[in-house]
Amino acid sequence: MRIRFHLATAITLLFCPAVLGQAPSGAIIQGTVTFAGNGEPLHGASVLLSPGGRIVESDDLGRYRFEGLAPGEYTLLAHVHALADEKKTVRVQAGETATVDFALRISPLKESLTVTASGREESAADAFLSVVSLDGYQLTGRSASSSLGDLLGDEAGVAKRSYGPGSTRPVIRGFDGDRVLVLQDGMRTGTISSQSGDHGEPVDPMNLERVEVVKGPATLLYGSNAIGGVVNVLTDHHVINQHPHQGLHMALTGTGGTANAQGGGSGSFEYGQGDWLFYGSGGGMRTGDYSTPAGRIANSFTEMTNAKAGIGRYGDRLSWNAVVHRIDMTYGVPGGHAHGEEDHGHEDMDAHGHGHELPVLDMRRTNARFNGALKRLGLFEQFQFDLGYADYTHREIEDGVTGTQFFNKQLVYSGMFDQRRRGPWSGRFGLWGLHRDYETRGAEALAPPVAQNAFALFGLEELSWERLRLQFGGRWETNRYSPEGLRQRRFSGASASAGAWIPLWRSGALVANYIRSYRAPALEELYNYGPHPGNLAYEIGNPDLVREAGDGVEISLRHQGRNLRAEANLFRYQMHDFVYYLPTGEVDHGLPVYLFSQADSRFAGAEARLQARVRGPLWLLAGFDYVDANLASGSRWNLPRIPPARGRLGLDWFWKGLSVRPELLLVNRQWQVAPNETPTAGYAVAHVNASYTLTRGHTLHTFNVTTFNLGNRLYRNHLSFVKDIAPEMGRGIRISYTLRLF
Repeated sequence: MRIRFHLATAITLLFCPAVLGQAPSGAIIQGTVTFAGNGEPLHGASVLLSPGGRIVESDDLGRYRFEGLAPGEYTLLAHVHALADEKKTVRVQAGETATVDFALRISPLKESLTVTASGREESAADAFLSVVSLDGYQLTGRSASSSLGDLLGDEAGVAKRSYGPGSTRPVIRGFDGDRVLVLQDGMRTGTISSQSGDHGEPVDPMNLERVEVVKGPATLLYGSNAIGGVVNVLTDHHVINQHPHQGLHMALTGTGGTANAQGGGSGSFEYGQGDWLFYGSGGGMRTGDYSTPAGRIANSFTEMTNAKAGIGRYGDRLSWNAVVHRIDMTYGVPGGHAHGEEDHGHEDMDAHGHGHELPVLDMRRTNARFNGALKRLGLFEQFQFDLGYADYTHREIEDGVTGTQFFNKQLVYSGMFDQRRRGPWSGRFGLWGLHRDYETRGAEALAPPVAQNAFALFGLEELSWERLRLQFGGRWETNRYSPEGLRQRRFSGASASAGAWIPLWRSGALVANYIRSYRAPALEELYNYGPHPGNLAYEIGNPDLVREAGDGVEISLRHQGRNLRAEANLFRYQMHDFVYYLPTGEVDHGLPVYLFSQADSRFAGAEARLQARVRGPLWLLAGFDYVDANLASGSRWNLPRIPPARGRLGLDWFWKGLSVRPELLLVNRQWQVAPNETPTAGYAVAHVNASYTLTRGHTLHTFNVTTFNLGNRLYRNHLSFVKDIAPEMGRGIRISYTLRLF
């Protein structure tokens, strides 16, 4: 404990030059937020102040107010769900009161927000790391299943890994598994989707505030599992931002679709009175076996239900929030698991003509969380604290009998100080810890029971001038694995980053980052031993693995104007002692045998996105991504399940609240394959999305119709474990309606 105290003190002195000065004089920025369509005040609009990351909400008359500001230039961004955000800049002097008013409208060009990139809410265009941020309006009608990969798999730089619709998971710039961290409201979900292709990351797509994807190493704030990137599913605005809503906010959504008999609904409410907020949500979705041009895919159904309840108190000095969330999901595995000659459970009929029931996976996850903030601490804007517990259970059921069971219990805690801005300097620093108990039982219990403990100290600092912004930081982390009956392992390492944000022209900037990242091997990589049908492999872990490290460079060119938004990214990561599957050429239990081994590797690629007004209400949409990943040894082996080059081209005809968006997805043939992997043909698929948004006072109606795979094209996802027996979904249509009261 004494060592940790001294380390925390050292971090404080290193990353907190703000403690050497006095609190700034108090300038004020205030104004109103209205709806441009009729001039009515917008209640509950969020107004973000940057730098500083402070956020307030407008009252019943649309008014907002920031007090106690240091002299200088500030950017304000006003946000309301489904309306286009507006950003303005103002300069204030000591003791001055400045008025900045906003009139929000419906528009296809929306300002993207992120809280994941730096730990506090800011514009995605201002973030140092590349971020994809999608709000609930943009997500409406996207997902044909209840797992996360389907929701994000078409974004530039993001693909989906799958073993059927119930098990899709995001892959970021070719990184998968333990290298991509999935969060819910900034906290680890506690699932084990990273360890197996048939384990999904469940999500209710109809009840989301926003989903953010940080592309590239985000290890400074989130730990070594974020060496490839972070996906943060935000379910409630107030869980991250410590401020109250006043009055009643409600949302109701219903959806239905063809090609997989999709149907579902969800509802949520928030009621704020004074400093108190009560909220809850619930819903469910089911899909049947989906259809393809080659026929219906047996055992590809999904069923999901979830419920949440919470309470919070948001005072001027102390805010806290407590919430419990439960999600249950059952889904089939198309074609069953390939167990080889000794297990024929994947066949529909056995040798005697008796039918076999295909395997069904059943999972339950319960999350409890208590978080909050101490504000106005003199030298600090606030101290944020977070305590979360996750209880995850996963059962594999075949022929009505439960086989292997997985149990994962996880406790996570963190504390972070937000420094009060002094001159050009701002930042945050803190600590983080984790305790995890993992156990499997049954025929496929590959690893012994393992206890994992982790602890970290981190800091992220920023210097901001008119023509230059600099960001730098570091993180020290230690992980200890204590397996039952096997040798204990401990890994410690440091991550660091430095970045520069340079304005080049009005609304345009160049962003450059260097990142040194560290990852401890996953417990599966250390201790698994035996057949693992979910990964189509017989796995042999290596308890002698060492830490994995990476050196990454990213260059980003961005423009964000009224009629044009564009971003182009180049990246290269040199990975040292990269953990990978080494094929032995042997077969055991009908599965190819792989050893977990280490060698240097290289990931390099590019991605680009474009939104541009062509004429009047017509907009052009375009996107592209490409990644090349292989071992850097003399063999130059390609790494498995790397997404092929992809391009998107579309139009958005936008008139008042109506949007019609035809889009063409072009995917190249993937011929750069790993050992035991087969090439995948390229394809072109067309979709059309149409939506209409109607705003009346404090009520918002959104109607959405999505038609997908219009040509009924037979195509396969290269990142699917079952691509040969389960091609992607055929032609279909989804319809949804959302009612919001705010």
